[in-house]
Amino acid sequence: MSEGTSTSVSTHILDTSVGRPAAHVGVRLSLREGDKWVEHGVSTTDADGRCKDFPALPEGTTHVRLLFETEPYFIGKQQAEAQQDAPALRDSGAFFPEVTITFAVAPGEHYHVPLLLNPFGYSVYRGS
Repeated sequence: MSEGTSTSVSTHILDTSVGRPAAHVGVRLSLREGDKWVEHGVSTTDADGRCKDFPALPEGTTHVRLLFETEPYFIGKQQAEAQQDAPALRDSGAFFPEVTITFAVAPGEHYHVPLLLNPFGYSVYRGS
């Protein structure tokens, strides 16, 4: 995108413990306004682990936060594994009930922020 066009955000989640996308994870997009955060969009990862439907960011946005609601994903995975008599990969609950990523944005750019997730760790980067 060039200067003067809208600023946008997308994300996807890869569950690195199984090498597959993490589907059905809630993601909240918030913007910093002064010293508080204001929710700007809510989405859920699709079957490919992607959220591509966040609204464009308002002009003047400088900081963005993505909150990934990972606990329901891990709890659901544990229940599915238990039904299949799979070995337990984690304790009860989720070590990371949520993952929050905050980053700076510039006007007219697209920001794709992938989350690489596993039961006991995660990493993020600016994708394309």
